[in-house]
Amino acid sequence: MMFKGERMENKNVRVGVGVVIFKEGKVLLGKRKNAHGEGSWSFPGGHLEYGEQVEDCAIREVMEETGLEVKFVKRLDFTNDIFEKEDKHYITLFVLAKIVGGKLENKEPHKLERWEWCDIDNLPSPLFLAIEHLIKQGFDFKELRDEY
Repeated sequence: MMFKGERMENKNVRVGVGVVIFKEGKVLLGKRKNAHGEGSWSFPGGHLEYGEQVEDCAIREVMEETGLEVKFVKRLDFTNDIFEKEDKHYITLFVLAKIVGGKLENKEPHKLERWEWCDIDNLPSPLFLAIEHLIKQGFDFKELRDEY
């Protein structure tokens, strides 16, 4: 635990983007492997690249990981996530996107076990740390489900 005024040398905070996608009232989640949060369920997404807009990152990452073509809908919220076991620190930006084309497939099987459309009232476990934090912050996915 750090105290006010302390600084960690040679440590970087990364920016992650999590993309919330609904289809027929269910949200898309993937079971992670070979990365931090292994075995947990997360939204499509990834690292924000230098100079990249958050919305463009969301569209790119979803296509790279799922084969789905999406359009950006809106920014949702963010979390501050420290993965102690992996010694990583992320700020995760969550956005909502809408499917406009493509077919769902696991395009990165080395990083992901599978994709599933999940009932928001019965999410799989364990959830990726950033999603756990988002829920603890009071974010309500049910409102989005009803809109999309």
